[in-house]
Amino acid sequence: MNRYLLFALLLSILLHTEGCRRRNLPGSAPSPTVGTTTPTTRSDSATAQRPAPVAPDTVTTAPPARPGIEEARTNVAEIDFRYLTARSKISFKSPQQDIDNANINLRVRKDSLIWLSVSKLGIEAVRGLITRDSIIIVDKIHGEYSVYDFPTLSRQFNFAMNFQLLQALIVGNLPLPKRPAQKIKNERDYLLLRQSEGKVLVENYIGEEDRKLKKLMVTEQPTKNTLRLDYEDFTSLNNFLFPYTSLVTLDYQSKTDGQFYQTLLRIKHSKVELIEKTPGFPFTIPASYKRRP
Repeated sequence: MNRYLLFALLLSILLHTEGCRRRNLPGSAPSPTVGTTTPTTRSDSATAQRPAPVAPDTVTTAPPARPGIEEARTNVAEIDFRYLTARSKISFKSPQQDIDNANINLRVRKDSLIWLSVSKLGIEAVRGLITRDSIIIVDKIHGEYSVYDFPTLSRQFNFAMNFQLLQALIVGNLPLPKRPAQKIKNERDYLLLRQSEGKVLVENYIGEEDRKLKKLMVTEQPTKNTLRLDYEDFTSLNNFLFPYTSLVTLDYQSKTDGQFYQTLLRIKHSKVELIEKTPGFPFTIPASYKRRP
């Protein structure tokens, strides 16, 4: 596999992941720090109770609603945009690579494509284009390129991937659409929304005060491979709050040797814009470049 693929893919997932939650209340709760343990949840069994008889002249009132839970059900704000651009610094560490403070430019056209360019010391090393069907990574240092599709990547990493999930993470929406039957629970300092799709479990940790997504855990059930995203340094952007520092932690078992590995990716944004006109998405593969298998 192209050694830049996992780097570029994780970068695409992370960049703008929390994605501009609307400011409802001033300030934001402290974000989880790197290395914290994911909160565990306790299963609460519901016990059905027979309602007590009501006297004819007795007026009954419903118990007061729990504003935190009810509001979170409908007010986990999601961003809408036409184009997004960002300039950032990234650090990346995997069993094969250790990159510190590389430059990244990102351009997104909603529901269509993601363009990225990675450079170091003023030299562009990687350019990538992610569409609804494929991921193309061009290695400009070695004159090579690779083409992947989401089903192949899902099998290779043993972790379900698709464009819809990736875009949701990038723009800061819930990875899976919320269904009426799904409930939000209090979990320590968060409102926890659990979602599932096939073999994938998604845990969304939402701030009680500002209704912003603070942490996301995605777990592939049979293997327990996990993708965790933590967000911090929320800063005002237009009428939204945007996390200018984010961390991705990927823990997975390799299908090649059966060993467990961890990959870390941290990004710190210096400039982010939501715009109406296309920023352009230049992307060509020189005829002399070789395609890697």
